[in-house]
Amino acid sequence: MKKRILIVSHAMEIGGAESALLGILENIDTEIYQVDLFLMRHEGELLKFIPRNINLLPEIPEYTVLARPIKDVIKERHFLLAVARLYAKYKAKVFDKKKKYTESGVAIEYSHKYTKRFMPAIQPDVQYDMAISFLTPHYFVTEKVQAKQKIAWIHTDYSVVQVDTESELAMWKPYDYIASISDDVTHSFLKTFPSLKKKMILIENILPKTLIEKQAEELVQKKFDTQTINLLSIGRFATQKNFDNVPDICKRILEKGINVKWYLIGYGGDETLIRKKIDEAGMQNRVIILGKKENPYPYIKMCDIYVQPSRYEGKCVAVREAQMLGKPVIITNYATSGSQLEDGVDGIIVPMDNKGCADKMAEVLINTTLKKKIVENVRQRDYTNAKEIEKINRLIKGIQ
Repeated sequence: MKKRILIVSHAMEIGGAESALLGILENIDTEIYQVDLFLMRHEGELLKFIPRNINLLPEIPEYTVLARPIKDVIKERHFLLAVARLYAKYKAKVFDKKKKYTESGVAIEYSHKYTKRFMPAIQPDVQYDMAISFLTPHYFVTEKVQAKQKIAWIHTDYSVVQVDTESELAMWKPYDYIASISDDVTHSFLKTFPSLKKKMILIENILPKTLIEKQAEELVQKKFDTQTINLLSIGRFATQKNFDNVPDICKRILEKGINVKWYLIGYGGDETLIRKKIDEAGMQNRVIILGKKENPYPYIKMCDIYVQPSRYEGKCVAVREAQMLGKPVIITNYATSGSQLEDGVDGIIVPMDNKGCADKMAEVLINTTLKKKIVENVRQRDYTNAKEIEKINRLIKGIQ
């Protein structure tokens, strides 16, 4: 009889964690395991890429409302959930004010924490061998799933995340294992939660190679300017990705006489800020917002250099995807950059400040020999991390 695995996540919108989830689903052996996937919402551009041998469970109405406006929750008559979310919002606001948090993740954690008691069980008649909570917050797998072994995933750098440490510790403690995507992510996490050290395991992001290479061949209407050096960055329009500084960096590179255009793929709350910065820098014809793309891979294939100018990352999936498609990559010197690539070998790490970033990027852009060397190196490496699936296999085999 096959052992049963349940994976729980939010939705399948375009994002690094969602791509990594597809990597697991593509590589897990369904000849050995029965794999159920529970998504709180059947939404997102990547939904159609879930492999056919994965059993996508039906939506449960109560879980679908967590990411919707509270007025919609009331309209659907989920009154207890609406009250719980309002209470969570109030509690998070009080906590953030007390701690003077400005980039807090407390609100979403509290939203799940205070609604969990009103949520129905997930597959109540099934005892799973392993249950995986793939995206934080991680309350539902511990309290709404029956499983012999439970694993929660970390995807971000906790040195830059503002959290309610005591509350989150209680959330993490019930798990048998906590899977971290890199050593740097583990290190920053354990600075916040040192008591959880014995639960930590390293499982790097697994990328869906077949999907990425196939999608990269699709034709797109927007073609890049062949007369310029084309830079590309992908990510949510949020503080983490630092796209608000791209116009100034681009302007500084142009002032050095280097002909570049910088394209941004993504969406999010910072779009207005980014457009304002583009106007202020006079970069309307140089920094080009392409918006949300269901398939970003043809754009990676077309660009000359992929750039990740983030303020912080766990381990950026888009960087790995660009390397997989044979592109030279430039990233900023965020805290976990050393675990992202080998500087000067399969990518370049540049300073975080705008001047230093532009100066170093300019050096790289005109160094044809270095760019050629990096391309040769990335083409010789396997960035899928497909072998990481064996770590999950070993954990399952150890279950009695």
